[in-house]
Amino acid sequence: MSDKNLNPIILFQNWYEKASEKEINDPNAMCLSTVDKNNCPHSRMVLLKGFDESGFRFFTNYQSNKSIDIEHNINVALNFHWKSLQRQIRIEGLIEKLNSDQSDEYYGSRHYMSRIGAWASDQSRPLKDRKELEEKIEIYKKKYPNENNVPRPPHWGGFIVKPKKFEFWQDMPHRIHQRDIFELNNKEWFKYNLNP
Repeated sequence: MSDKNLNPIILFQNWYEKASEKEINDPNAMCLSTVDKNNCPHSRMVLLKGFDESGFRFFTNYQSNKSIDIEHNINVALNFHWKSLQRQIRIEGLIEKLNSDQSDEYYGSRHYMSRIGAWASDQSRPLKDRKELEEKIEIYKKKYPNENNVPRPPHWGGFIVKPKKFEFWQDMPHRIHQRDIFELNNKEWFKYNLNP
């Protein structure tokens, strides 16, 4: 697609770069919404770790509640809200796991303790107390004392959200906001506006 005005990825990049300059904390924070097997929605904040024309990437425990939801329903939504810019971007799309090489590459870039934590934490599962987690961390530190050689757990890796719809929302005076929609149809993006 040559027309950058009809490419939501280029517009996202433009807004994201501005947010990276202005937002005080975590401009890459995004709300991920999933739906479980009982059709109940769940939302939580995760961190965007990369994006391009193919989609938006983040990493997590594959045994977490969000991952279990994804096994039942691959339709998800993302929401970026940048208060400093008075902007938000909503994204709807389909999600799938990243390949092992991509997960390995990102896992290897993480801090040693974050890699140990991926082994020690049974994410989203009940925890008796903090001491229980701290003891497990010590066990894995002894198992993997070499900071340069901590293998990626099989239950940890990445996902990519492949967008099919964007909404770019800009705050405007008197709540007469600007809402630009991009929808994917036959591999082409179509743009229209919504009433505020």
